[in-house]
Amino acid sequence: MSDFKHLRIVHTEAATSFGGQEYRIFKEMVAMRDQGHHLEAICQPDAELTTRLREAGFTVHTMYMDGFFNIISGILKIARILRRGRFDVVNTHSRQDTIIAAPAGRLAGTSLIVRTRHLSSKVNSLLTYTWLPHAVTTVSDYVRRHLIDRGVAPDRVETIYTPLLFPPPVEHSTLRQELGLKNTDTVIGCVAVMRPNKGHRDLIDAVAPLFKSHDDLHLVLVGGGSPTFENTQDYIAQLGLEHRIHMTGARKDVPNLLAGFDIFALATREEASGTVFLEAAASGVPIVATDVGGVSEVVRRDENCLLVARGDMQAMREALARLIDDPTLRKKMGQAGSDMIWKEGAFSTRQLVERTQTVYGRWLRERKKFVKR
Repeated sequence: MSDFKHLRIVHTEAATSFGGQEYRIFKEMVAMRDQGHHLEAICQPDAELTTRLREAGFTVHTMYMDGFFNIISGILKIARILRRGRFDVVNTHSRQDTIIAAPAGRLAGTSLIVRTRHLSSKVNSLLTYTWLPHAVTTVSDYVRRHLIDRGVAPDRVETIYTPLLFPPPVEHSTLRQELGLKNTDTVIGCVAVMRPNKGHRDLIDAVAPLFKSHDDLHLVLVGGGSPTFENTQDYIAQLGLEHRIHMTGARKDVPNLLAGFDIFALATREEASGTVFLEAAASGVPIVATDVGGVSEVVRRDENCLLVARGDMQAMREALARLIDDPTLRKKMGQAGSDMIWKEGAFSTRQLVERTQTVYGRWLRERKKFVKR
């Protein structure tokens, strides 16, 4: 990276909501700026990312990105921004902004156009991964392999893991007091937005039989989202387990709740990476999870996490029972996860910056050779 120490980078995002993808962009921009790079963004006027980035001191150019007219005018507008700003890299993040910003980058002669793929779902059109950008980054090797299988050249796609900004560990969780649980109760917790692919019903089915043999066992589901929240609530009522399964809805104090869990469990059916597993590890909580998508890349099998096959609720039940019945194992695995985050610095913003600089640098050097020819 010696010849690319101070890059001028612009990120584009068409989404107006603020979720994991937008938070990743925010963290990456802050981290790269802290290392001396110049960062700007192009977003829609009503996007929450626009507000947050401006509050953090970034220049954010705004334009509407939906509709044919906005696409054409957007290409011309972004091309002018790129030429005027003399940017080295334009990094797009969604299909819509890639359709606009990538052609603009080519018109402006921007050295490197990168598309980031955040999702684990199947890719239909390769337009925004092969024809428009020069290269692609992904949030996990699982997503990278999928793109390669679909036809993206292996040397044109690299993985850059999403970093987490971990708050200090919570010493005293208020969860048990809030739910009226004893300190001696065993709490299995799950934190995930309420969507069908997160497998809340599967987790309930895995845990339910364990209630019969463990009088002090409780399951806590943290997260909101209609109609899955209401459907899950109804299912718990049908089973008559309202006193053993507790639903908190969406919460902003997730570290506080994680600190009150004895075990973290998620029976997700689809996951690009799963940053919540890193949050659980940072809280020193052992994990039971389904081995799907990029989950195995953010946990350490049999060290801080017991992984089971998707849909195998018997295996999920056995893994949970193993941890329920062995407090020493819980403590050992929880400590392993904590050490991974706090002592080793895994998935830190420092690692993101180093990896991003390496990947950008290699592609920029290759692009310069290509342009010279």
